[in-house]
Amino acid sequence: MTHNIPCELLTWAEIQRLARRLARLIQTSGYQPDVIIAIARGGYVPARLICDLLDIYNLTSIRVAHYTTGAHKNQAAQLSSPLNVDVRGLRVLIIDDVSDTGDTLQVTLDHVRSFNPAEVKIGVLHHKTVSNIEPDFYAKKIIKWRWLIYPWAVTEDLCGFIAAMEPPPQSMTEASERLEAEHAINVSQTMLEDAYALLH
Repeated sequence: MTHNIPCELLTWAEIQRLARRLARLIQTSGYQPDVIIAIARGGYVPARLICDLLDIYNLTSIRVAHYTTGAHKNQAAQLSSPLNVDVRGLRVLIIDDVSDTGDTLQVTLDHVRSFNPAEVKIGVLHHKTVSNIEPDFYAKKIIKWRWLIYPWAVTEDLCGFIAAMEPPPQSMTEASERLEAEHAINVSQTMLEDAYALLH
């Protein structure tokens, strides 16, 4: 993992605000999906929030493997758990947390379209302008690239960043200081304890 990756640590309150904004954008557009497909794993929580805000019951998921622990990245996005419901003739809304490179969204879009839905649109909480796909709906645009740490992936991401530190930090205090210096994030003691419970 490359050192000095800029990060942004997101709160649950911010996620709720972004989900509400995304839902309002979808409503205002007039698009009424019959089913929502979450991209696992990052899309699980946003998709469930959007289902609630749009009063949509039909929720399913697929999994596309791209990023592994922390900001480690595989060479190419690959479909690992395909769609297992029939969406033929339906209006589909694909939901993920972020459009980063756009590779995950492209794999998902190609796969879902192979089922011959009536229409497919994509919604994300964050759209990074470096992405090769621009989602139909996004709550916030990220112009200056940074790694986004979502509340549902804090422990996973911190484990990745701490495990990659050379030399390894000798204490949680040192780890905290280096996370702030190298990644511009200030994490709580509880967050560090959760990460260290898995690392040691």
